[in-house]
Amino acid sequence: MREYLLVFLVALAVTYLLTVIAREIALRTGAVAAVRDRDVHAEPIPYLGGLAMLGGLAAAYLVARELPFLGTRSEGFVFKDAGVVLLAGALVCAVGVIDDIFDLDALTKLGGQVLAAGLLVAMGVRFYYFPSPDGTQFALDDAQSALLTLVVVIGTMNAVNFVDGLDGLAAGVVGIGASAFFLYCYTLSAENNLTLATTGALLSAALAGACAGFLPHNFHPARLFMGDSGSMLIGLVLSASALTLTGQFFGMPTSEGNSLFVTVLPVLLPISLLMVPIVDLVLAVVRRTRAGRSPMSADKQHLHHRLLEIGHSQRRAVLIMWMWAFTLAAGAVIVSLRDDPWVWWSLGSMLALTVTMTFVLPKLHRPRKTGLGDTGLPENAVIEGRDPADDDRLEPADSSGPYGPSGEGVRGP
Repeated sequence: MREYLLVFLVALAVTYLLTVIAREIALRTGAVAAVRDRDVHAEPIPYLGGLAMLGGLAAAYLVARELPFLGTRSEGFVFKDAGVVLLAGALVCAVGVIDDIFDLDALTKLGGQVLAAGLLVAMGVRFYYFPSPDGTQFALDDAQSALLTLVVVIGTMNAVNFVDGLDGLAAGVVGIGASAFFLYCYTLSAENNLTLATTGALLSAALAGACAGFLPHNFHPARLFMGDSGSMLIGLVLSASALTLTGQFFGMPTSEGNSLFVTVLPVLLPISLLMVPIVDLVLAVVRRTRAGRSPMSADKQHLHHRLLEIGHSQRRAVLIMWMWAFTLAAGAVIVSLRDDPWVWWSLGSMLALTVTMTFVLPKLHRPRKTGLGDTGLPENAVIEGRDPADDDRLEPADSSGPYGPSGEGVRGP
């Protein structure tokens, strides 16, 4: 455990320090998020936070190789698989950097995601089998394994990308998921007297550290966005860490938890850890398709936008989304490890608290201004604490939006 803690701290410290450099690179290359009508920030913010997170993950990996326990007592494939995941992560991060600077079209970006996920499959980081509660293993052929791996990895990357709409939201959700998965890997190995040096535990500890190191720069008010380079990177690493479970052990280890959860968790883990962004993704696709628009088109109807609309501040909306992520992710992991009544009572209480915070708190305490900030949009006047009559006297700088075509500009007097 001490060595995993060191891996976490190294990833945290390196990511925190490299964020300053990543911000400078973003400013010099023009990788800056201009203000658009659907955004909630009121001034341009640099991208490329993914570069700092990639540096933190790489530093944690190099340090782990030199540690007494992880470096000498682990099986050879632990660092081999982890290295493959980092290589695929670097590839998709590079695609994200290009997108953050030049704004790639959706199809080109999807091609980069497929290439990165295909690299995982080609190098052996993929699903191998499905275990059943009675010990039977259902082996997957190469085509089934490749298809399922591609769907899970690409789906997770896009789910994280979709949820990256508020300061600190994506980093917090993935950090919570990575921490929960580390607990699952470590506890399951310890209970079955197996080696504690596993690829999943190593990657999740490093990923949790990278997210924690990035948050001080990304929490509201953010000084840097992770951009597509960061959202796709951490989505790939999180999903790939779950893939390594079926290649780490011969047969699925047992636990004292619910046998069904133990059986399906290697497949459903990325889904449970990212249930909030995945629900957001599905709703967005359905909403846009029904409106006759492309599923990849942007709008301002994501879950976090709706939290702002009902009266939450941006910080409070992020904290509530974290609570939902913790309830779902920790619930799936804890139930798979323990099946006691107190577990279900605790999860029920946490769910009730989260629901109350989501829907009741805005009625009891409404902040002076919501996280939508002072966007100047007439439809947001009431929830931003402005007099709607004042908007009638404002003249936009350009017909394309209140900040002009480039996202910059001023409103009329």
